[in-house]
Amino acid sequence: MKLKKLRKKIDQIDKRLVELLNQRAEEVIQVSLLKKAKKLSLYSPEREASLLKNLKKIDSGPLAGEDIENIFREILSACRSQRHSLKVAYLGPQGTFTHLAAIKKFGKKPDFIPVGTISDVFESVDKQQAEYGVVPIENSTEGVINYTLDMFFDSNLNICAEATLNISHALLGRNLKSIKRIYSNPQVFPQCRNWVGRYLKGAELVPVSSTAKAAQEAKKDHRGACIGNKILANLYGLKVLASSIEDLSNNYTRFLVIARKDSPPSGKDKTSILFSIKDRVGALHDILASFKESGINLTKIESRPSKKKAWEYYFFVDFQGHHNSPSVQKALKKLARRCSFVKILGSYPREN
Repeated sequence: MKLKKLRKKIDQIDKRLVELLNQRAEEVIQVSLLKKAKKLSLYSPEREASLLKNLKKIDSGPLAGEDIENIFREILSACRSQRHSLKVAYLGPQGTFTHLAAIKKFGKKPDFIPVGTISDVFESVDKQQAEYGVVPIENSTEGVINYTLDMFFDSNLNICAEATLNISHALLGRNLKSIKRIYSNPQVFPQCRNWVGRYLKGAELVPVSSTAKAAQEAKKDHRGACIGNKILANLYGLKVLASSIEDLSNNYTRFLVIARKDSPPSGKDKTSILFSIKDRVGALHDILASFKESGINLTKIESRPSKKKAWEYYFFVDFQGHHNSPSVQKALKKLARRCSFVKILGSYPREN
């Protein structure tokens, strides 16, 4: 009888939840109509980041903050799609970590468009075949993805959001004893160096464009296997031969969401820029001093060859703050005087 009463109470709560969710969807429809009239994007990274942050603040349990975020991510996705389905390009095929990052950021309702290369993601957004694109930018074990950095140099697109995934790799194939070749993205092999060296030392490592592409190749190769996420096993008809084979358990990859515009201030933002410096003694020191003088915290700096002139470099920098804030604008003005080239890639809500 007690179980019956508890279940009846849960049923009543569920009914009320459905009523409230439909009420929320109706309000979102009104918002979408207003946004359409004003030619505004239906996806507002700054609004969603602020909403999720506030929901986690008022959460009193037993659900964890991460549970609340996961639930509301899908609620936001479902409500947003009532009048328009977002088109999101990502480095495919289906099942890549970039695909998982796209789902984490947008929920499962958008029209996800898998493309073959990082360049194709940029092109899809640039040609308005997709409204947003998701690309990997750095891994906590192996560092920055240089090709993504290089794409920003010539592209007019902006960064509007970021997503971080905890990366766990699995070995997928048919039979562990028959493996002669292992397929995966080149960034993945170093992340699993110790495990592969111990258990599959003689296997040939075959680099391909993505972990999902690796699964496709492993499916065709009876002596092959691949390294990627476990979900690839179900998607491509493979077995999970070994789990958690990454060398470090705290293995994260950061992804960027690109669009034609960046995000308005959310109150907890990050800005990414590119710059190149004039060839003189102490130039880089003076550049970094511009940020220190304005009290701005740098979170990342990477250098890349310009590919236009020998020994000329440009720098990719992330720092806390929005480019519309007075302190950041002050620092950027100083930067412009000391640099030969400055490009703001976008401001967007910080995920952590």
